[in-house]
Amino acid sequence: MRIGVYQFSSTNKIDDNFKVIEKAIKLAAERGGRLIVFHECALCGYPPLEQKIEKINREEIEINLSKISARAKQHKIFVAVGTVRFDGENRYNSIVVFDDNGELAGYYDKTALWGWDTDNFVRGTKPGIFEIDDMKIGFRICFDVRFPELFRELYKQNVDICFVSFSDTSETPLPARYDIIKAHLITRAVENVMPVVSVNSISNFQTAPTAVFDYNGKTVQEAEVNVESLLLYDFIKPEISFGMKGRIANNNRFLKFS
Repeated sequence: MRIGVYQFSSTNKIDDNFKVIEKAIKLAAERGGRLIVFHECALCGYPPLEQKIEKINREEIEINLSKISARAKQHKIFVAVGTVRFDGENRYNSIVVFDDNGELAGYYDKTALWGWDTDNFVRGTKPGIFEIDDMKIGFRICFDVRFPELFRELYKQNVDICFVSFSDTSETPLPARYDIIKAHLITRAVENVMPVVSVNSISNFQTAPTAVFDYNGKTVQEAEVNVESLLLYDFIKPEISFGMKGRIANNNRFLKFS
């Protein structure tokens, strides 16, 4: 299955963000993509850095999500986009997933909240697991990567591959932070014997990568930092190697005692 992630700079103008998302969906589909994933709050801009939370209009979000749904149907591709999701009086930091018929497949709401997130959002409780063709796909958002338990839940459900959407940037380059978050992603891949794909905003200096890490933590692909781009990866379930068998066997043993 060919999967894609697209990094770009979100702004506080939802219509402008949609135009970039629309362009990326078309490009990914033309290049054979089956699924394209965007960063945290890609549609609306991440509050308060790219957008003020009180300026995010529910109706405008719904109109543009409908347009994304239509593009998914038009191009016959699954789309997962970061946005603020409204539910009654509650707001969630979400990944909304549309299938290749433009139908809402569901959503994942960010679970690990801290800082600005606790000011603006309600904590999510959804598992963040979807089926695309014969694959189980997991989603996590930004700060979730710091918590192994959230990825172990995907392992327990035999998820084939996980996407982590970030809006993790800074006003100045912070290479040490970039390396730490990359190390987290590698570790989540290795300990759960599961490829992990990350996508980050480039609205400022990136402090998390847009990249693909395989079952053994190897960096398979990594986008150039702070450059708008589409990264495509042909994901195939591998033969289980000797080392992978060892991690699976011990993971399953340890789960019996948890």
